[in-house]
Amino acid sequence: MSKEMLYIGTYTCPILFGTGEILQGKGKGIHIYEMDTETGELIPAAVEEGIDNPSFLAISPGKDYLYAVNELKEFEGSEGGSVSAFAIEKNYRLRFLDIMSTGGQDPCHVSVDGTARFVVVSNFMTGSVAVFETAEDGSLCRRSEFIQHKGKSLNKARQAGPHAHSAVFSPDGRYLYVPDLGMDKVVAYRLTDDGRLRELPDASYSCEPGFGPRFCEFHPELPVCYLIGELSSEVAVLAWDSNTGGFREIQKVPTLPGNFSGSNICADLHVSKNGRFLLASNRGHDSLACYAVSADTGKLEYLRHVPSGGRTPRNFSFSPDNRFVLVGNQDSDIVSVFAFDAEKGELKHISDYNVPTPVCVKFLNA
Repeated sequence: MSKEMLYIGTYTCPILFGTGEILQGKGKGIHIYEMDTETGELIPAAVEEGIDNPSFLAISPGKDYLYAVNELKEFEGSEGGSVSAFAIEKNYRLRFLDIMSTGGQDPCHVSVDGTARFVVVSNFMTGSVAVFETAEDGSLCRRSEFIQHKGKSLNKARQAGPHAHSAVFSPDGRYLYVPDLGMDKVVAYRLTDDGRLRELPDASYSCEPGFGPRFCEFHPELPVCYLIGELSSEVAVLAWDSNTGGFREIQKVPTLPGNFSGSNICADLHVSKNGRFLLASNRGHDSLACYAVSADTGKLEYLRHVPSGGRTPRNFSFSPDNRFVLVGNQDSDIVSVFAFDAEKGELKHISDYNVPTPVCVKFLNA
């Protein structure tokens, strides 16, 4: 059996969301699975317990370290959450290295730069960004930067203040982009060699008020970036200038069918490994919106909606071989497995697995 390893971040304790909802976390920690690459079957391998709300995960470029945010409002008696570092052992288990405060509440996203020297965390509730320098053994040796965003936007309930939601490096590693849901802005930075952030106002992108930017991803070949609006349920297609770092909107498409009248907020989006298709997750409609990607322009053509397999599809991932899509349905305690046709962009629901309050699905070799 050929296999791929994956790590699933979960909520382990109660958390108050920006929507006002309190979710009772049921997870045990970071859940580790093997996936049969022929059938898509998930085989439980281990659970790393004793980790508080390891909701979002990132794996270092060398596949030897894993970083997890601890999505909390208080850490060691002070306001803010934390980030944990682990070594990935030869048996794929995680060995705890250390933990540090992120300086802001509810850290919800973590990323690692291409050199593996720096880890970047986005603090959602208080709207800030923290950078950590790593040591040779993968541990976090110091917090080298902390930036507090300031601003608000149209939606009084969700955008009364800044809410940094992710931090995404450009394909060339020269720029760092932080979609801030509360500010309706993607803030552009340059990460310096000493781990500081230098803001690039001319490269930052202002969204239409009420868009609520949450996460972005670059096309694997074209100079195009896709930005998902949590609040407006839209995907913005942005032409990217690698020289200036700036964006220009060339298209905006809805993630919902025209006849849907319920409430919905978006969560995640990803481009298939071959760059031909894009999927975006709807929480409320509980679906994946599927689009074909133009090979020339990167623009999107709507194909279909596919039920996500459960309630509140949060994060999802393409398998490294592009043959499967795994969806974490947070409120159903289910990870759903779909077979993916990389030539036609079609999804076929094949199985469900009980994983308590899954948030992030991260393949080791993706």
